[in-house]
Amino acid sequence: MAIKTTAEKLATIQKGYTLEGATIELGAAIIDGELHKEAQVRLPLAMMNRHGLVAGATGTGKTVTLHMMAEQLSTAGVPVFLADIKGDLSGLATAAAGSEKLTARTESIGQAWAGKTFPVEFLALGGDGNGVPVRATITSFGPILLSRVMELNDTQESSLQLVFHFADKNNLELIDLKDLRSVIQFLTSAEGKDELAELGGLSKATAGVILRELVNLEAQGLERFFGEPEFDTAELLRTAPDGRGVITCLELPTLQTKPMLFSTFLMWLLADLFEDLPEAGDLDKPKLVFFLDEAHLLFNGASKAFLDAITTTVRLIRSKGVGIFFVTQTPKDVPSDVLGQLANRVQHALRAFTPEDAKALKATVSTFPVSDYDLEETLTSAGIGEAVITVMNEKGAPTPVAHTRLRAPESVMGPSSEDLVKSTVAGSALLAKYGTAVDNVSAYEKLTGKAAAPTGQAAPGEPPVPGSPAPGTSSQADLDAEARRIEEEILGRPSSRPAPSPFPAPESVDAGRAPRAPRDPERSAPAGGDMVGDLAGALGGALGGGLKSMVRSMGTQLGRELLRGVFGTSSRRRR
Repeated sequence: MAIKTTAEKLATIQKGYTLEGATIELGAAIIDGELHKEAQVRLPLAMMNRHGLVAGATGTGKTVTLHMMAEQLSTAGVPVFLADIKGDLSGLATAAAGSEKLTARTESIGQAWAGKTFPVEFLALGGDGNGVPVRATITSFGPILLSRVMELNDTQESSLQLVFHFADKNNLELIDLKDLRSVIQFLTSAEGKDELAELGGLSKATAGVILRELVNLEAQGLERFFGEPEFDTAELLRTAPDGRGVITCLELPTLQTKPMLFSTFLMWLLADLFEDLPEAGDLDKPKLVFFLDEAHLLFNGASKAFLDAITTTVRLIRSKGVGIFFVTQTPKDVPSDVLGQLANRVQHALRAFTPEDAKALKATVSTFPVSDYDLEETLTSAGIGEAVITVMNEKGAPTPVAHTRLRAPESVMGPSSEDLVKSTVAGSALLAKYGTAVDNVSAYEKLTGKAAAPTGQAAPGEPPVPGSPAPGTSSQADLDAEARRIEEEILGRPSSRPAPSPFPAPESVDAGRAPRAPRDPERSAPAGGDMVGDLAGALGGALGGGLKSMVRSMGTQLGRELLRGVFGTSSRRRR
């Protein structure tokens, strides 16, 4: 193979990155050790829904790269979602100040730099941080994602799917953790044994494990996250009055204590978008670009059902105008079925200090097209703020591999002041909508007959009592005694709950409940039996063997109740 001259290599990159439509400017190419600002490396805006990967060792500039890309996407009118793990991305709301060093860098790559601010919306999981609180209901989160958070095994996950099915069938709204606990305790009680038998059985041992994990979630403070008002993912698709895309920045100040919730919550957002958004086909620009940081947390120890659901979501959400960029250290952190769908690659430097590092380096090199670079050498010698790039061009073909010095962000590369963040949140239109937790009538109240908690900071509540007596059945005192006995048997310890006082029947409570938002008939699933059969086969792999067999055995009405989203997710907006 003939060795190319520098001029030939330069011409290859210039031709490969000469694009007709709108682009995201990434930087200038480095060829044979020299920077060439006449060789600009860019990414077609229309191809950002083909997904991508931003990878590299710690400290090589991954966060700055997605910061820079988010700025340009916003300027192009594309909304962006970012997970702010280190707190640095809040700087998007503050204009950067110039310096001699910065000017020298930007001029060297042909960047016309000016300090700017960008429209940013700050969110926080369950109010854990300064941002607008974000919550999801248990029923919306679904059994597969919840099993992931609770780290259940396949058998326990299947059992949890049965619990969700029972709740769906009987209009028992699973809003928060106490709702789920009350349904499980009812099913394992004498009052619910007939219902349990119809479901195929839920062992008390498995129920005990699930209940213990629910207690662990409450101990971690996660009852603040599960509840209402539930966050509407359509909020991620907004643009500012000046036409720029809103950058939604999710604060994660305590990620270290809740890594599984963080990664699973991001998939809930994507699953909800996937279910809500219509097919869009090929667009001039995406509806949303979603940066999924610390992607390895998403896949570590994931079940096959969970991985299948991720793969399905990534493959199909492209046609709905959403682009996903996975941000992690090496491509090997991402399963091959997902990695094969990531057309745009920004690979920062890798280190080869250990045999494992060397293997990861070789595996990374093997994922790039043939190029004029010695990629093993380039990837280990690239400086901070440099990356090896290849993207999909407007014709759907990969661009030439280019060692690139990346553009500098125009907002602060670091956190904004806490006062600015707080004032931004205080002025947000979302705060009035999501700022105060509410506790509406749901499964807990229906099964215990207790009134809903007053509006305000949602509390986990006492462990619920399973089952209210139907007319002509056992007395309330008998049911209370049975409830305590069941709790002691399942949890393996004496019940700490005093005998509850008499309460009204569920019918009287339900009669006085506040009206809920009506279902949208256009979003309701058809009830046809053929659809049940088709979806059973299509979703069986993603939802797990237990649910697949149940779907096949269900009638038309039952099938509609159980066929949730790809992750088993659901939403009142779609029911």
